Amino acid sequence: MFVIKNYVTTGGTVACALAIGYLMQNGSAHQAGAEPSGERIASISDQDSDLAGLESVVLTSSSPTEPRRKVLPKSTLPTPEQSRLPSTCGLTARAMAVPGANARLRVKAPCNANETIEVHHNGLIFTTKTDALGNLNLTVPALSEYAIFLISLPDDKGTVATTHVPEINNFNRIALQWQGDTDLQLHALEFGAGYGEEGHVWSGSDAGGAGSVIHLGQGGSDAARNIEVYSFPIQSATKDGTITLSVETEVTDANCNKALNVQSLEWRTDQRLRSRDLTLDMPDCAGVGDFLVLNNLFSDLTIAAK
Repeated sequence: MFVIKNYVTTGGTVACALAIGYLMQNGSAHQAGAEPSGERIASISDQDSDLAGLESVVLTSSSPTEPRRKVLPKSTLPTPEQSRLPSTCGLTARAMAVPGANARLRVKAPCNANETIEVHHNGLIFTTKTDALGNLNLTVPALSEYAIFLISLPDDKGTVATTHVPEINNFNRIALQWQGDTDLQLHALEFGAGYGEEGHVWSGSDAGGAGSVIHLGQGGSDAARNIEVYSFPIQSATKDGTITLSVETEVTDANCNKALNVQSLEWRTDQRLRSRDLTLDMPDCAGVGDFLVLNNLFSDLTIAAK
């Protein structure tokens, strides 16, 4: 049974200003082609200064006749680990609009190598990791024309990046996000396409289509946040028709008999962002290996030829 709460995202500037203040004070609040067999229908309900790396420092006067010596206490000296840190531990981020109504996000956190980083954008939230140098470079589908990205680290550091993405108004965009150790897949069947055929679009497909699906996030824990976003360029439509959307996932030892928090976000031709919060109750562990197919999380997209 579905019990769905509907929300409309508004007040972007005010909300983001409040979010930035919260992040800066408190940090993060959290933390293939073949038709699947054994399908089940799941139950869903809503709901600074740096010291020099010296082992001792001796200060002497300029007069050779009256030498004065002072040794800094060992407690003021940096540890070997601190001595190896970069001279600055700041967090910076930049965003730049790129084709496809996307934003190229570049984050630098030189003292946070290989650490979890959380990205917020207009309701979307996902977690990923910096590289060995503390950098992060990725492309994020925009969900607003004036895109604001909030970035936070586990040590309570936070920053913001913005960019203008006017191309968003030429796209239909459907996003799915969830928290937990599972792998949801957003599938789009364009204009009557079958599984594995051209027009069957998902993040792991080889078959082409007018639209595309991108996956962002990292799994591996109950705290992990992931997103999948389907984008359809309105101007590319050469015929009338519908796009059928569904969500699929495999029942695994990691997710069986658990409640999975899921949210959908939809940006359609009326240029309004809508969201729904849901809880997906996964089957018990006797169903490990089976696939769930959820056909009623999204309404079909109706496409008119241009």
